[in-house]
Amino acid sequence: MKFERVAFVGAPTEPAQLALKQFVAKYGQHKPAEADVVVALGGDGFMLQTLHRNMGHKLPHYGLKTGTVGFLMNLYTDADLMERLDRAQASELYPLRMLAQRESGTDEDALAINEVSLIRQSKQAAHIRVWVNGVVRIEELMCDGILVATPAGSTAYNLSAHGPILPLTSNVLALTPISPFRPRRWRGAVLKGESRIRFEILDHYKRPVSATADASEVRDITNVEVFEDRDVCLQLLFDAEHSLEERIVNEQFAC
Repeated sequence: MKFERVAFVGAPTEPAQLALKQFVAKYGQHKPAEADVVVALGGDGFMLQTLHRNMGHKLPHYGLKTGTVGFLMNLYTDADLMERLDRAQASELYPLRMLAQRESGTDEDALAINEVSLIRQSKQAAHIRVWVNGVVRIEELMCDGILVATPAGSTAYNLSAHGPILPLTSNVLALTPISPFRPRRWRGAVLKGESRIRFEILDHYKRPVSATADASEVRDITNVEVFEDRDVCLQLLFDAEHSLEERIVNEQFAC
């Protein structure tokens, strides 16, 4: 890949803003609509925000870590940026689409690169019926919540909830409960990437639940459908010696 026009963006932190000024002074600056690539300076949270903001431009994104968490980022250095971009390897990500219905009857549509998570809004446990491909798999899950994670997001919230780490090209999704109480022995499932998952909130007036697609939250939901949207493809660039696929493998052996 050959990149000439770069759109630099930086997180609102001192290290990221300092790096942003240095890169713009050295390489120039282009708007995303006119650029060949977006270079994001910050951490994983800022990279997710940047990917969401620039989905319409369909540009590859290359991250440099100046934040605290950088699983989706490359090691920061201010040298040889254009050469690193030319040698970088692309990883394709397909986000999850969340279709949520509120108690009011209104609908919300959002995309998630990492995960879609359902969380109880009150002191009482959520009661959720779980459907997979039109079949009820769990009649009543009593829990703090439940999430669906992509392979790229499987090392984030999903891993913290004791879900499995998924290889990037595995074409599967992780379905992981959050603090489940009943059924006592159910600890989640690994589903085919083309699966359609639906959550029905039981007793939603007494036990309200919110749904979040990455950072987009919908409160007081009654139903949520989640599926992988293959019509949307995101490209992340990584240094060849430290690919995203290799990082995910390494996470499975981290102690």
